[in-house]
Amino acid sequence: MRAYVFTNKSLERYAGRFVWLSVNTEDSKNAKFLEKYPIPALPTLLVLDPSGERIVNRYVGGATVGQLSKLLDSTLGKTSTESDKLVATADKLANEAKNAEAVTQYEAALAKAPKNWARYGRTAESLLFSMSAADQAEQCAVRAIELLPRLQGTVSGASVAASGLGCASELDANNPRRGELLVTLERATKKALDDPKLDLSGDDRSGLYISLIGSREAVKDEASAKKLTAEWSAFLDKAAASAKTAEQRAVYDSHRLSAYLEMGTPEKAIAMLEQSEKDFPEDYNPPYRQAVAYKAMKEYDKAIAASDRALKHAYGPRKILILRNRADIFTEKGDKESAKKTIAEALEYAKQLPKEQVRATTIASLEKKLNELSAN
Repeated sequence: MRAYVFTNKSLERYAGRFVWLSVNTEDSKNAKFLEKYPIPALPTLLVLDPSGERIVNRYVGGATVGQLSKLLDSTLGKTSTESDKLVATADKLANEAKNAEAVTQYEAALAKAPKNWARYGRTAESLLFSMSAADQAEQCAVRAIELLPRLQGTVSGASVAASGLGCASELDANNPRRGELLVTLERATKKALDDPKLDLSGDDRSGLYISLIGSREAVKDEASAKKLTAEWSAFLDKAAASAKTAEQRAVYDSHRLSAYLEMGTPEKAIAMLEQSEKDFPEDYNPPYRQAVAYKAMKEYDKAIAASDRALKHAYGPRKILILRNRADIFTEKGDKESAKKTIAEALEYAKQLPKEQVRATTIASLEKKLNELSAN
């Protein structure tokens, strides 16, 4: 969004009405903000009231210029309907990770929604996100199908289809409804992907591909998953090639690497990541991603060297991820002692982070990994 959305001149009309703030969730100095406003996924957009005490609007996920404008316009409008008030309550509950309770409030808001209610699409998206977070996978998939007729041909409709498909893909293979739900939601997601009139960002379309590939992988349809992955990779390469700035091009680095790894061609990622490292020498992401690619290529010394460069700039929760990958490199190389030392370093670092930045499950996972390496 920083590369494609916030630079759009049409947003200048909101100058003086909103104060823009970007919060780096990796930086420990922002722990107090995260304590008050937990961030369930990146990006998450929050609109706070002037006192900074109340969430006026909340949107989990990336937004196009059009979506962001609608979000801001709805914030500027008077909260006059019962549905608006219910969404405000739901957003507060979701922000407190009370997702099951948030689902009830989002559902009530949709049930009471007036005709042509501007927040319908955003509320539907938030509902499905909370359902997924509350482990209500089947209800999420079913509800997505119910919501789609009213949202067909909209960006929110595309998001609802993909979210529902993700939920359906999580269902157990023995679930009698899984096949039907997957077919219906795949069709809706593919229809959105193929609709050139939809104002979807490249990142959004990439997300639709990911949902479709995940669905095929869930049913072990390797041929279709492979075909979709090739299409996804070609789409990403084309999108990156049409980028007007280095920052816009680098937006696609993560997804392009994932696609190359899926296709078994990690070497294709090296040139783009080397360029990104030159363009953004203080960013840990390009060398970290090179370490991932080199590990997949079994070029372990190059992977460790790339990891060294990433660690020079890494901080916060991402440093733990880089160290875990580094330990895996040492393990695959056959250097178990270095792998153990690296996990121990990651564990010690994780325990030093503010509780708002590291989950208890992360620390438990590192402890388990260290015990396994020590036992071998």
